[in-house]
Amino acid sequence: MESQYSPFFPSSYKKKALQSGLWLIWVCGFFLIGVSFYFTQMLPNFLKEEIQKPEIFTTGFDDLNCPKITIFTAPRPFIGKIGERQTLALRSWLGLSDNINVVLFSQDPSVFSLAVSFGSRVSVEPNVDFSFVGTPFFHSMVARSMTSSSDVTALIDPDTILLSNFVSSLKHAHKLDEDWLLIALPQNLSHFPFHLDSKGKNWQSENGKHVGIQKMQEFLSHKFSWCGERMIIAWNNGDLPLHKGVLPPFLYGKGIHNRWIITEALTSDYRLVIDSTLTISSFYFDQEILNSDIENRSWEITGNSLLGKLYGSFSFREANFSNLFRFFECRKEYLLVNSDQNIAYPLWYKRQLSLSIFSLLMEKKIVDCVHVIKSLEGVKECFLKKQMRLSNSISLPLSLESLLSILADQNKTIVLSIAGYSYKDMLMSWVCRLRHLQVSNFLVCALDDEIYNFAILQGLPVIKCLYSPTNISFDNCHFGTECFQRVTKVKSRMVLQILKLGFNVLLSDVDVYWFKNPLPYLSSFGPAVLVVQSDEYNTTGPINFPRRLNSGFYYAHSDNITITALEKVVKHAASSNLSEQPSFYDTLCGEGGTNRLGDYQCLEPETKLLINFLNRDLFPNGAYRDLWEDKDTKKSCLDKGCLILHNNWISGRKKKLERQVLSRLWDYDINTRMCLQSWHTTNSMSYF
Repeated sequence: MESQYSPFFPSSYKKKALQSGLWLIWVCGFFLIGVSFYFTQMLPNFLKEEIQKPEIFTTGFDDLNCPKITIFTAPRPFIGKIGERQTLALRSWLGLSDNINVVLFSQDPSVFSLAVSFGSRVSVEPNVDFSFVGTPFFHSMVARSMTSSSDVTALIDPDTILLSNFVSSLKHAHKLDEDWLLIALPQNLSHFPFHLDSKGKNWQSENGKHVGIQKMQEFLSHKFSWCGERMIIAWNNGDLPLHKGVLPPFLYGKGIHNRWIITEALTSDYRLVIDSTLTISSFYFDQEILNSDIENRSWEITGNSLLGKLYGSFSFREANFSNLFRFFECRKEYLLVNSDQNIAYPLWYKRQLSLSIFSLLMEKKIVDCVHVIKSLEGVKECFLKKQMRLSNSISLPLSLESLLSILADQNKTIVLSIAGYSYKDMLMSWVCRLRHLQVSNFLVCALDDEIYNFAILQGLPVIKCLYSPTNISFDNCHFGTECFQRVTKVKSRMVLQILKLGFNVLLSDVDVYWFKNPLPYLSSFGPAVLVVQSDEYNTTGPINFPRRLNSGFYYAHSDNITITALEKVVKHAASSNLSEQPSFYDTLCGEGGTNRLGDYQCLEPETKLLINFLNRDLFPNGAYRDLWEDKDTKKSCLDKGCLILHNNWISGRKKKLERQVLSRLWDYDINTRMCLQSWHTTNSMSYF
């Protein structure tokens, strides 16, 4: 009898089993097709990318197109240990890629010399706003950096050393179809056991052997000290701004400006904000402030602290960390993760992906990486750990004597201006013009606390005026008013005080526009000569007529004759019900002009001080030849060879501002709080 299990003659049992199996296969097949169709509909791009680019995880960094990167930084002078550390950092940047260029914000000669030694890839940009101690303003640096045409722009502290994964991170970030702002925190080290070779390409150990990025990362992984004030900031050349609003005038070098710009970027939500601390290996060495630099740094810290107090919560509001993504590498795969929103953003996927779905689709090791980074410190943890603390006591360390010694030029000359808060914008336009002419020996005398604080924030050398009047009117302190009379008498007192300290003084009102630097010409008249502007408007006849001496622009030498004569002017003005201007003329030229010499001079009989009235074609007042009424005031003045033009003979602050702005003799942008530069295209006419 044949067996029922013979393969050649299957039994009915076998047939039923076979039929059931076929049905089960069909059912499972339909089920899998349905599941596949569901995920295909939900994640079509993801699957498409997986099919078309399965090799994305194995592609080496060198095969990716490196974006053009411009690094901006503001170094201190390349002198001593500070210079050595900055040079090392610069070499580490340039050695990463030939597509990296560096721009140095500075006006120091040592920086220009250093840049030349590195060739065309390093340049110097001196045309940003600097404080009087040579510190650039962060908002001006950012504005200049935003004009870069590079694919990626970065702002980095001048002594921050970068390793090769800086370029790797930017390569991957550059692939994103987003406008992004990337940040990373460098580590603070006391030493680094490796050194950069002579070509700046490779790091070596003490025995001269090449050291790879992995070994250096292992060393840095044991040095978790990220939460300092320094930060690497980079962004791609996109269409959206970095943040909403106007960046306050922070002095560069303190972490306050970093905190502000990151907070505002997260709050405005214009760009994808990426914390790349885990993918960018960078560090800087502990650095002590040199004793000779303590005063300057104290001024900067005071300015930033005062700025924080004045701007309050507007400047330092709480960051919205729910918009912060963390960039990390796991098994050669780069991912963005936002744990607050439970979102992952693989770089090979064009859209955000829920971590719950991500966990189902990806390998367990990658999911484990996501959990690990949640326990590591980053920007968010450092912000929360290190709360913003501003000093309650604000005091400035520099006295009048110390300021004069810092500011005076080689001839011991100071350019002095007096201003109240109502003229703050005109003061800044005046300052910007002097900066453009490379005149740095100016000092501002503040008539009130508001302009004093404002000048500190703008990095200006400022002191509080002696005997300043109270209740200075904001809009009604023009020529002829009682307020004007009280204010003008402060000027001669301040000039006299500085003369007695051994410094020459050019007193210039802030409504005096400088076409060229007049100091070489004015100082040529020598001692015992007071050089003054004439207020005469007639084009013919004497220019030293009674009461035609303008006390808003004059040059005084520090000598006994001039000091004695100025003391007489101050004394006369103190007992007068008029402004100080008539006291100047009546004291020096005599009432009615009894001390006149010809048409251009006067001689004070007791001191023998010679008063020389300046040529009005070179130093025109506001009514001479109706220059302010010309269609092109600037061109008319330049054609006549004007050195300066006084914006007087007009009543009212608003009218004076309007006349100067509309005549294009205006050098300050009130919207960005920056001097107008050739690269700065903001329209200052929006003032009106």
